[in-house]
Amino acid sequence: MPTNTHTTPTTVTVGPPGKHQLALMIWLAVFPTLTVLNLTIGPWLTDLNAVLRTFVLATIAVPIVIYGLMPRLHRLRVHILTRHGA
Repeated sequence: MPTNTHTTPTTVTVGPPGKHQLALMIWLAVFPTLTVLNLTIGPWLTDLNAVLRTFVLATIAVPIVIYGLMPRLHRLRVHILTRHGA
């Protein structure tokens, strides 16, 4: 007689990152973004004063980090924390 081997998937809930994890995630997103921006558009910004140069870099970097990189880092964190048998 065949046995029912159907199992229901278990759902693992991962809470929000702690302050140290979040700090690391932000650093992992911000540092490379600012490095690439400085290397690519930095030469065009050399004539600007420091405040305006920072404003331009922040205006470009913040959307990249918030809308592009942080969601990916959050998904990666969940994947790492929920993988089974690794």
